[in-house]
Amino acid sequence: MSQKGRSVVVAIGGNALSPSGESSSITNQFRHTRESMESIVGLALQGWRIAVVHGNGPQVGDELQRNEVARSKVEQLPLGVLVAATAGWIGYMIQQSLQNALHAAGSHRRVVTLITQSLVDRDDPSMHAPTKFIGRGIRPGVAEELRDEGIMIETDSRGNLRRRVPSPVPVEICESTMVAELVARGDIVIAAGGGGIPVYRDPQLGLEGVDAVVDKDRAAALLGREIGASILLILTDVDGVYENWGKPDARLIPRMLASEGRAMLDAGALGAGSMGPKVEAAVHFVQEGGERAIIAALHDGPAGLAGKSGTTITPDVKPSGEFE
Repeated sequence: MSQKGRSVVVAIGGNALSPSGESSSITNQFRHTRESMESIVGLALQGWRIAVVHGNGPQVGDELQRNEVARSKVEQLPLGVLVAATAGWIGYMIQQSLQNALHAAGSHRRVVTLITQSLVDRDDPSMHAPTKFIGRGIRPGVAEELRDEGIMIETDSRGNLRRRVPSPVPVEICESTMVAELVARGDIVIAAGGGGIPVYRDPQLGLEGVDAVVDKDRAAALLGREIGASILLILTDVDGVYENWGKPDARLIPRMLASEGRAMLDAGALGAGSMGPKVEAAVHFVQEGGERAIIAALHDGPAGLAGKSGTTITPDVKPSGEFE
């Protein structure tokens, strides 16, 4: 069925392109990227107008390690710049892979990557009490050198010394108007890569970068609201939201209301570092006017939109179809 004129924001995790347990070579990442395009091509052929948001967790962690290995040879790059760098080359991989897949499917849809900034509050609580671990484990000697430079290094739940950085809530996607114009024209836009480059508004200088990372699902929900998308589709490595995840009686939840999702979050029934942020983003999206949000397996995008796979989250009150 044609969905011409309707917009969807598709969020893809960085782990989908660089799974744990294997080499993160560009060859492997391109292979996984090509494998990840099937769902997006299917949506494009149905006539959906599409924006794609991707994560960068493994990739920005690798960039940090390169920073640390080469720190005696070249000047280190700050975290915000590394987010921009990974948004560029991951965007390139998705753009090229999607262009080739669309061409093979007989589609003439155009694809563009837009480097995107996410506005955050400089006084967000996370800026003063960093909570998010990023990157790989750091050797004790290097950890001490980094601490001496004012970088927060702490021990994670697995006993590894790692950087701990701020992860503020995005309040605006600075380039959302451009994204909306391109999407409305029928172009497929890759935006808010890695959650977008975190920036704040300085009263004298204007936009200024900040060393932090923005959750890509939160950024996708915000972008969806700002461009007037009706659907948020979060594609991940599991097939939906489960009740009693990890237990023998685990059960996939095919549909839930926003209030039910919020109750699960408040009860701590979802992992803070895994499914929790996805459900939080989905709930926020539909509570702010979105028609529905779907959390589904990477290969099940079209089936998820059709209600045949994944978990669909809807508002408690049917939306009017208009965004504030």
